[in-house]
Order: sequence, then structure tokens, then C-alpha cells
Amino acid sequence: MEVGEGVTSVKPGDRVSGAPLVPCMKCDDCQNGNFSLCRHYSFIGSRQQGSNADYVVIPEQNAVVFDKSISYEQGAMFEPSTVALHGLFQNDYRGGEYTAVLGGGTIGMFTMQWAKIFGAKKVVVFDISEERLELAKRLGADEAINTTEEGFKEKAMALTEGKGFSYVFETAGQVPTMQMAFELAANKASVCFIGTPHVDLSFTSSMWENMNRKEFKLTGSWMSYSSPFPGKEWKLTAHYFATGQLKFDPGFVYKMPMSQAQEAFQLFKTPGLVKGKILLVNE
Repeated sequence: MEVGEGVTSVKPGDRVSGAPLVPCMKCDDCQNGNFSLCRHYSFIGSRQQGSNADYVVIPEQNAVVFDKSISYEQGAMFEPSTVALHGLFQNDYRGGEYTAVLGGGTIGMFTMQWAKIFGAKKVVVFDISEERLELAKRLGADEAINTTEEGFKEKAMALTEGKGFSYVFETAGQVPTMQMAFELAANKASVCFIGTPHVDLSFTSSMWENMNRKEFKLTGSWMSYSSPFPGKEWKLTAHYFATGQLKFDPGFVYKMPMSQAQEAFQLFKTPGLVKGKILLVNE
């Protein structure tokens, strides 16, 4: 690694995670610290070159230094961890309550862990894969429920003394889990949709009545940035990775050599084949 003239916060030899967002820093949203909502942003690896390159230049403020005890594989997990934590902040999360995480993918696993770190009374992960549910238990979930099993909703509600979950995080971006969120929410709950759906989602009249009668709050969550840039999501990830309280599991990633990048992208065309992240590794 090399640094440019005038750079002081990082030095050659540091391990860093690169926050990919490049906000304009001039619009109202940026001026208010809502960098994720900037409409004039660039993004390293999509809107500008940087993805899968041997070398990439990033602004100094985008380089998040992390401890040498953290592996590069774990360092590659900063972004999904920050997305999960941003969802907690969007949901005004506080400890001491029952929390449901719908979806046991990488972001779901981090959402569960952040809820535990911040003192959840009990965190329950919901998924259709026994493999993912086992991983959730290994990483600290209090309960893991397979939503393909008959009576799973009754089992889930019983874990909350019949009251439902005060915090619900949808991380899968699937219509069934988004609808499920309405049913699992407690009265006055906070529900956050972190996952991104790729098909239309319709609100049925019964879902709407469910929301009205429970008076729960529903919010979205987009990206993972706050003030000062790139935000506490990134700083806290570096801290809790270093302490070991935020855990990394090899089950998060499926490693492939960079020379097979094209084949790696093709794997995502088969729904359900990739159950986590594909990590492209330099040979």
C-alpha cells in the first residue's frame, strides 16, 4: 500500500477496509450527515473503476484502519457488517427486548450479532436452511427457527410470552419474510426492512390492519454511512472485530480465485446456490 501526499490517518503497512461510497459532500443530505442518501454520489467498484482490480486508489477518508489481528478475509466482511449495524441505528435499537432477524444470510448473521452486542433480551433468527440456522446458533443466536416447519409462528410467539418481537429486522429481501415481519411484530414494535426485494410487494388489507392495530413503526435502511464519514458503523465494526465480540465464520464466504471471477458471477444466476458471499482471492 502507498499513500498520497498529505495523507496522515493511514500509513504503508496498515490494514484497511475501503468504504466504497464517495458522497458529493455538498448536497443537503451530505451536509446533514446522511451520506447514504446523497443523490450525487459515486461508488468505487460500480460508478467508478475499482472492483476486482489489482490496485485501486481511494480517498483518505474512505480508508478504515483495522487491527492486524483481523484477517484479510474478515476485513472483507466490513461492508455487510456495517449494513447490518446501520439497520439497527435506523430502527432506533435499544437492548433488553425480544428481537427477530428474518433471513440467515451474511447480513442477517451480522444483524443478529449486533443485536446481541447491544444487549438484546433474546434474538431469534428465521430461515429456511438448516445449514444457515446452525451457523446462527454457532454465532450466538438464542433460537433459530425453520420457517418451513408447521407451527413455526406459534413457536416463535411462545418465545416472547405471546407478545411478539419489539424489534424485527427483515434482511432477506423476500416477499414472504417481509409479510412475516408484520405478523411477528409486537404492539408498538419497530420493524426495519434491510433486505432489497426484486419483485413487487403488495400490502394486503389484513397486513395494513395488522400495522394499524399494533401501531408499529416501519422503516427502511439504505447502505451504511453516518457522520463523521464513513461513520460509526465502520468504526464499531473495526472495534468489535478486534475484541472478538463480532465474529467471523468461514461459512460466510465461498472462496474462488480471481482468475475465475466470471464463473463466480455466473453462480448467482442459480437461486439459492450461493448461501453467503463469494470472496475472490488473489492467487
